[in-house]
Amino acid sequence: MLQITYYPIVISRVPSPAPCGRKGKYTVTIQHAILGLLSWRPFSGYDLKKAFADSTVFYWSGNSNQIYKALVQLHQDGLVTQDIQHQESLPTKKVYSITETGRAALEQWVLTTPELPEFRSTFLVQLAWADTLDAGSLDALLGTYEEEVRVQILMQQEKARRPATAPARTPREAYLWTMINQNVISAYESELRWVRDVRAGIGAQNTKESATGASDEGVAR
Repeated sequence: MLQITYYPIVISRVPSPAPCGRKGKYTVTIQHAILGLLSWRPFSGYDLKKAFADSTVFYWSGNSNQIYKALVQLHQDGLVTQDIQHQESLPTKKVYSITETGRAALEQWVLTTPELPEFRSTFLVQLAWADTLDAGSLDALLGTYEEEVRVQILMQQEKARRPATAPARTPREAYLWTMINQNVISAYESELRWVRDVRAGIGAQNTKESATGASDEGVAR
């Protein structure tokens, strides 16, 4: 039986090793994403992790190590402040706020020339050599990918519907975040249409080949 491993299409930007607020190429890093969120409102490290998990646009895993390492660097660079809050019956938490220097660094990055998205899809590499599979195995491979993409669309739509996952301080900001979410969903919807077209095309070829084979067999008789 064919075993299928799903590798989703990834649309990403290559992060720069240069820390935010320092000299170097200003490509997007997790530090920029954190500064953006902090420009909206103060966040604790835990709240930032949750914001990353709920977002359709922040493609980092948002694990605690990534976030806290970035916050330490931002704090050392004077781009954020740290407020230690003591809580009854709960652990002490650190709440971070952006500084004016941080806002300036964020705006400097926002004004840089946008990078084109980088498209990477292990599935396309799999598909490039899929002619080695029999008809049933190839259709199973495409069918699995189709279902995974369909599920991703539902997940992204659900994320976009969740309240307070994005700032909406002005009508323009609300519109921009709506369109950002729609960009991600549209990419998956386009992928779903594409894989369905591929399945239909392969199915038509299989039908044609079967009909041709049957016809040739009849002539031979």
